Amino acid sequence: MKKRARLQASVLFLCFVFVTLLSHAQSDRIVIPAGTPEDKDLQTISSEQDPAKKLAMYQDFVQKYASNPAAVAYGNWQLSQAYQTAGDLEKALDYGDKALVGSPRNLDILVSQASIAQQAKNYSRLMEYAAKGGAVCNSLDKQPKPEGMSDDAFNQEIAQEKSAAKNNCDFLETAGFNAIASETDAKARMAEIESFTAVFPASKFADQVSSYAMYTLGPGQLNDQARLFAFGEKTLAANPNSLPALLLLAGTYVDDPKPGSLAKAITYAQKAIDVAKADAADADPQRAIGR
Repeated sequence: MKKRARLQASVLFLCFVFVTLLSHAQSDRIVIPAGTPEDKDLQTISSEQDPAKKLAMYQDFVQKYASNPAAVAYGNWQLSQAYQTAGDLEKALDYGDKALVGSPRNLDILVSQASIAQQAKNYSRLMEYAAKGGAVCNSLDKQPKPEGMSDDAFNQEIAQEKSAAKNNCDFLETAGFNAIASETDAKARMAEIESFTAVFPASKFADQVSSYAMYTLGPGQLNDQARLFAFGEKTLAANPNSLPALLLLAGTYVDDPKPGSLAKAITYAQKAIDVAKADAADADPQRAIGR
């Protein structure tokens, strides 16, 4: 039993939450030191087998340690997961948001919230968490080097932090794309696309997101030619060989009565042919625009 208790303490030390944002860190790390009163109470709660009693114990824990932001953040996160297990997704999201107040750049909590929002089919909330997480993931390469740290040590630390965050960042990127793909409201979908492209500028889903954007802005959806042209040009500025952007711009400029539009349509169409190489499997324009 003593060995088991020591093992539990070690696990709690590694996994629980103390929101400590180091001067050069860009993501929150969550740890509660072993042996503290909070740690001991958490061990007691973790040993409780009755879900209803455990939930009540976490609520008491949050009240008891209200002056400790780390304990509150962790307690609210556990309440969020408990309510998710019980099927009350709205309460799960609410308690998860409370946890994020104390640990706003915590990728583990953001992933947890994204999974709950995805389960609830709340795509705007799903994108909200994906975008917040994406911002954290993007910040890892932009951290200032602490004074006195060597370049090699700093680069190694960044590489380790990125490696540790990779699974969470990949999940959030995929979850964000799934929100776009699942959204049925055109206006909401376009807002989600704009949030996604801002934080995942080099996404592996870039072509598919561009397809959704231009389809959403096109006839039958928002029918906003000005935004479609702007988004298409922005996409091509980042990726001149984006086949979805080339195809949609070519098709849209054909229908635009303004002088010079037909010439632009021809230019984009020719570029699309060059990129697709006409006989390639991915040259099917219907498949390329995600229809």
